[in-house]
Amino acid sequence: MEVVIRPDHADLGRLAGEVVARLVGERPRAVLGVATGSSPRPVYADLVARVRAGSLDLSGVSTFSLDEYVGLPEGHPSSYRAEIRRELTDLAGIPPAQVHSPHGDAEDLPAAAAAYESLIAQSGGVDVQLLGLGSDGHIAFNEPGSSLASRTRIKTLTRRTREDNARFFDGDADAVPTHCLTQGLATILQARHVVLLAMGEGKARAVAELVEGAVSARWPATVLQWHPHVSVLIDEAAASRLELAGYYREAWANKPDWQGL
Repeated sequence: MEVVIRPDHADLGRLAGEVVARLVGERPRAVLGVATGSSPRPVYADLVARVRAGSLDLSGVSTFSLDEYVGLPEGHPSSYRAEIRRELTDLAGIPPAQVHSPHGDAEDLPAAAAAYESLIAQSGGVDVQLLGLGSDGHIAFNEPGSSLASRTRIKTLTRRTREDNARFFDGDADAVPTHCLTQGLATILQARHVVLLAMGEGKARAVAELVEGAVSARWPATVLQWHPHVSVLIDEAAASRLELAGYYREAWANKPDWQGL
């Protein structure tokens, strides 16, 4: 696990954008795992800027979203599929047929979850998975207590998560659905490279547990300690509870330019 601490959110987005740009340069039909929420937005802004500048072509890329609310109809503006299209895929020229998300409005949710797992496998697996981090340590919608061996499934959202996401529902936590379909922790671990972004003091405890704590279902993101290639990109506030922050800064400052993330 590599930890990069930078004060500028745009710089964090640029670093993650370079990972995607390098991947697509080598594999134009790469598979990108995408997350929603505020954390990955600097990455999407960077990627869209590269596309508009003509230095990056994402038209061959396929995307797989981490999760989707249960019960929101197709096209609902607060659905995660709609958000990904607004923030990235429509702006970056990725055809809608290549943009995938769990079907939270399916009549048979377990079947929809299994079908999504199969679709990821049929695509060849995720090359780069972008992640945010919940203040309680969740990744995707794997809330505290989630099985570390979990696969795509239906989950109940905690009140804290619904309150965190109320900003996308006009500030009304009660309007946030109580259930979702989400990729499991074991599903996420199959991505070849995981890039996690976290910003702000509210994420500091979760970041400290992720990077320096014990692997535990209490803090689901800690399962990433088992992954061979994880890049954790954080700002100074999110790094404020790390005991080894000085070492992470030193390691980054002395990293060879050719190595990349």
